[in-house]
Amino acid sequence: MVKRQEGFSLIELMITMVVFLLVIASASGVFTSLLTQFKQQSKVAETNIEGAIGLEILRRDLESAGYGLPWNGLITYAESNDNPFALNDAPTGTPRAIRGQNNTAYAAPNDIFNGSDYLVIKAINVAQNDISQKWTVLKAAPFTAPFNPRQWLTNEDFTNTENVIVLSMGATTATERSLVVSGALFSTTYNNITTAPWPPVDQTATHVVYGITPTGTAPQRPFNRADYYIWRGSTDPAADDVPDRCAPNTGVLRKAVLNHNGNFAGGIFPLLDCVADMQVVFGLDNDNDGDFEPGVAGSTDLYTNSLVGMTAANIRDNVKEIRVYILAHEGQRDATYTSAAAIVVGPDAALGRLFNLGANLNYRWKVYTLVVMPNNLV
Repeated sequence: MVKRQEGFSLIELMITMVVFLLVIASASGVFTSLLTQFKQQSKVAETNIEGAIGLEILRRDLESAGYGLPWNGLITYAESNDNPFALNDAPTGTPRAIRGQNNTAYAAPNDIFNGSDYLVIKAINVAQNDISQKWTVLKAAPFTAPFNPRQWLTNEDFTNTENVIVLSMGATTATERSLVVSGALFSTTYNNITTAPWPPVDQTATHVVYGITPTGTAPQRPFNRADYYIWRGSTDPAADDVPDRCAPNTGVLRKAVLNHNGNFAGGIFPLLDCVADMQVVFGLDNDNDGDFEPGVAGSTDLYTNSLVGMTAANIRDNVKEIRVYILAHEGQRDATYTSAAAIVVGPDAALGRLFNLGANLNYRWKVYTLVVMPNNLV
């Protein structure tokens, strides 16, 4: 007797396969969505980390604006020969701690965005080398080690051949922050600072010694300088181009440190990717009462987006606050998200600008805002 064996019919197999495919399709859709969200959130986190680190560098430099700058006793010096907006104070002008160009309209050599701002910060310690972070106090002879000149920690002391400038603190406006010079030089090496003319003669006087550039680089100016701008990228594939994930017509916020050969070679540092705009606003204490009170009855204090016409002394006396607004997007393009068509970059469209995003609406745009009170202008 042959035992009957029953199986699935062709129709049943087809139904099973269809159900199975539907389940797989549904699961793959959920998986793809989760993978997309994970990738998007990873890029958002990456952007936030970049923002936290890069903008902290900018914040620190803004706080340091004017640190170690000489006010008097200047002699001929050189500044930038790679400078798009004639923001030099050389050859004999008193260096201005903060300079900038509002709503730029410039391309080469930095290829910055038209309409964005260009910011220059001058100080001793805005460079990225260790020597520019060092300082010491120099008093009149006889020297009593280890207090004259005052030393840092053992592993952080100046080395003898590092380049330094020496400032006399002075007691009056005419002598305050005077550059101590010898002949045609405004700088020396650390091993020379205990010999004339660098130490003060007056027992009550104090000179301050600032490191400026490492051994082997002859200083061309008695300060360091950092320029901030948005770089649009290079057509050279070997260059550090703008990341592919960035929206069209965005670039990289850069810090460019002017070297003592007069250009930015070797001193360009990317801080934040996918940047569309940067606007800078300054708070001025115009009534010189020591308080910055814009909008208060009787006060002439105000915000402005330009320092044109202000001298070094004006900037020291009047600039009490610096605000930087940076428009960038978080993560990568997200087809499920739609941004506003235009975003105000700045406190308002008059001091900043209303930025039209055009076709770049599927990005999560964010305005980073820095509010800094410079600590070293006075």
